[in-house]
Amino acid sequence: MTRRLLEGSEAIAEAMVVAGCRFFSGYPITPFTEILEQMAKKLPPVGGVCMNAESELEAIGMAWGAAATGTPAATGSTGQGLSLMQESLAELTMAGVPLVVFDMARAQVDYFQATRGGGHGDYRLIVLAPMDVSEAVHLTQLAFHLTAVWRNPVMVFGDYYIAHTFQSVSVEPIDFGPEPSRDWALTGASGGSGRAKLLSFLGSAKQRDDVGYDMSKHFLARAAATAEMVAGVPPMADSGFTEDADVVVVAFGTQGRYVRAAVQQMRAEGQRVGYVRPITLFPFPTEAVADAANGARAVAVYENNQGQMIDDVRLAVLGRAPVHFIGGLSLDGSGFGIAPDLDVATIRSRIEQVLADLDVHAGGIR
Repeated sequence: MTRRLLEGSEAIAEAMVVAGCRFFSGYPITPFTEILEQMAKKLPPVGGVCMNAESELEAIGMAWGAAATGTPAATGSTGQGLSLMQESLAELTMAGVPLVVFDMARAQVDYFQATRGGGHGDYRLIVLAPMDVSEAVHLTQLAFHLTAVWRNPVMVFGDYYIAHTFQSVSVEPIDFGPEPSRDWALTGASGGSGRAKLLSFLGSAKQRDDVGYDMSKHFLARAAATAEMVAGVPPMADSGFTEDADVVVVAFGTQGRYVRAAVQQMRAEGQRVGYVRPITLFPFPTEAVADAANGARAVAVYENNQGQMIDDVRLAVLGRAPVHFIGGLSLDGSGFGIAPDLDVATIRSRIEQVLADLDVHAGGIR
């Protein structure tokens, strides 16, 4: 195993290549731009293609076309660009086309967009949220495996820190097990044979004037496929010190790494705190959060936005303990996602305030 010091964008690009990605498209926008630049360097030597599109609309269209041929493909942007891709993401899902999508988010303001989707129809994306470059390498390869298995787009939710920080990593192929045949792919081989394939968000049934067409069958089939996917993808979470914690802190992505460091410091000093870091944002690790909240006096949620994941935390906790929001939007002047408040000492002070408030409400008795 060879470890090298790589910037996050380059490490993610290398992980895509070793996962088999051979088509990538995108439009430059910080902090996504460097992934596009790296793929432009790394795909041609392995016979792949990278397209710098005219906009995010063209980027998702190009990626859809490549993915429909059975080629492992990916695209991405930050939240603003992904807003333009929502119609296609919904229709890709309804058509059963596998695609990996990267959201190199500014702060964590895209949680609703990633986990709820802004497109039309009844669809969901699998969403993976790494905390650092090393985990991004792993989850990028997992994303390509999951999208192939479930024929459903998978989103990797990163940020400015993961894209632009350097870390010593090993980028080696990971074997996640067998993947199904891509016999659904539009390769052109069946054209004119009477067995031509159709890959559409409206379904695969041939539509002719003399043949009835019940679109509800397709929508119900896709709903069943989504339910099977949700049941078949194990929710992932990293947790620690929750067995006897008075306060359990929930955070994801880069923020989850800082929360873990703050909790470890406080634990070393005897304070009864724990953490849960969701890795799959969808399916959400409801059971892990609920189990952690069972014995806690309070649950705190830290995220760099006005409060989005907190809704999923509340649904998981279901009244077992009060849920406090200790995050808030924090941005530098550029708005690219560098958070002045993302500091272990700051996070620790907010956790300590929740502990102090608990003691006040309990009359100082623990």
